[in-house]
Amino acid sequence: MKKWIWIIASGVTAIAAVNVQAQELSDMQQCLLDEMNSTKAETTIADVRSKCEEKLRSADDEDIVEVDAVEEPGALTNRMKREQITQFDPYVLTPHRRNYLLPFISSNNINRLRYADVEGYQENLEDHEAKFQVSFKIPFNREGFLFEDDQLFFGLTIQSWWQLYSSNISKPFRETNYMPELFYATSTGWHPFGTNTALVFGVEHLSNGRSQPLSRSWNRGYMQFVVEKDRFVFSLKPWLRFQEDPKTDPMQSSGDDNPNITDYVGDYEFTTAYNDGDFEYILRLRHAIDTGRGSAELNWTFPIGGKFIGYTSIFTGYGESLIDYNHKQTRFGIGIALNNIL
Repeated sequence: MKKWIWIIASGVTAIAAVNVQAQELSDMQQCLLDEMNSTKAETTIADVRSKCEEKLRSADDEDIVEVDAVEEPGALTNRMKREQITQFDPYVLTPHRRNYLLPFISSNNINRLRYADVEGYQENLEDHEAKFQVSFKIPFNREGFLFEDDQLFFGLTIQSWWQLYSSNISKPFRETNYMPELFYATSTGWHPFGTNTALVFGVEHLSNGRSQPLSRSWNRGYMQFVVEKDRFVFSLKPWLRFQEDPKTDPMQSSGDDNPNITDYVGDYEFTTAYNDGDFEYILRLRHAIDTGRGSAELNWTFPIGGKFIGYTSIFTGYGESLIDYNHKQTRFGIGIALNNIL
């Protein structure tokens, strides 16, 4: 009961104040059209877009001032504005979470015991492997859905752990997690202490797509409260699990694969992010109210040139993947990413 009261109370508090400020897409579209009609032939599209973004930031038009509600847009708002330019382009997939490849990620305690029933796996799993994530979102509405600048999205995130260095078992994909979600983001004009704030409501399905005894899955609903100030973003995301029927036989396909998963992966997630223009730092903490378990993750990106950015990740605790939800380990990885969060 304590857990439910805490989560409901945090939700009621957050609902009172919501807003990530987003510029009307039509303003940007009109500016792009005007500039392309009047610009010189040698001017690039990137130059035109940059000029329009600067115009919209400095515009004193009354409607734009009302949208930004006096406060300056921060790093997350600016990302949203850039996404709005292309999110309905049929040749563009808009990033949701980070898209990355870690060709090397090590573990101080790889979960060999979980694969005891799979011939050859337990004794041949390596402590180091590769990991990648693909994540995108698709908007449903061009104009406001319920309010002027809210949006409804479908998102999909896929994470995979690849035993790239395990030659004795033919380099298998040890674990793959799928997370489709439906989420709604809305905004208001509330700016406590000079910040912008926002709420996101969503439902997520998390599954590793495996059969028994390795099947893991669960469903949850969440509310995410976001606070933005300049280059900083803070986020609190409590969730409630949708309960499933218990299993009478561990090998049956229906029923709850992991009844105690929130005791390990937590009941909420706190994230703080900072982007100085070249480097981005993200700290993510998860905590289980009843057991005190959870995890901590620190990510850092840095420029390396071209389309790619350098990416490092340190994780410690429970639930790095679904198969490892009740297994504690510390992991370090380094690789490349295609996009930042801010």
